[in-house]
Amino acid sequence: MGMGRRHLLMGAGAATLVACNDTIPKEALQLSATALQDRQMQTRRFGTREEAKLLQASAQVLQDLGFNLEESATSLGVVVGSKDRDARETGQIVGAVFLALLLGVAMPVDTRQKIRASLVTLPVENGADTAVRVTFQRLVWNSRNELSKIEGIKDAKIYQEFFDKLSQSVFLNAQEI
Repeated sequence: MGMGRRHLLMGAGAATLVACNDTIPKEALQLSATALQDRQMQTRRFGTREEAKLLQASAQVLQDLGFNLEESATSLGVVVGSKDRDARETGQIVGAVFLALLLGVAMPVDTRQKIRASLVTLPVENGADTAVRVTFQRLVWNSRNELSKIEGIKDAKIYQEFFDKLSQSVFLNAQEI
């Protein structure tokens, strides 16, 4: 089951790459220098074979953290959720007002953001454990309703908080991979 899902996801990724090979710059497909560290921060191994229960507990933790579930595919081990937040920053607003007064031009400022969580469970090759990987992303829109930023969240405290709550929820110790 785990291998079939992995091949399905890899096949979908390969099909996407083939379809977009003219539009994706080569450097976009290269791993960053911190890719391994990021993956380690985002992934924990749990000593259970009950992937469905671990996925359900993960979804409940996301909801407890204020995320609304948008997609869930238990058979694939995937959950996606999001929550909306205010994105206004005082410094950015002051700068925009200053430029408007100085130049008479209205500059857009960030107004709202969506925090997105994507979670995947996958049986580990030894068959006794299940890995959980969660990633958090920030999408920001400005006052012109234009998407102004898309960035991965790399704050280790956020990931640790998620995994601590998940460990408490399933009464298992999470192990870093």
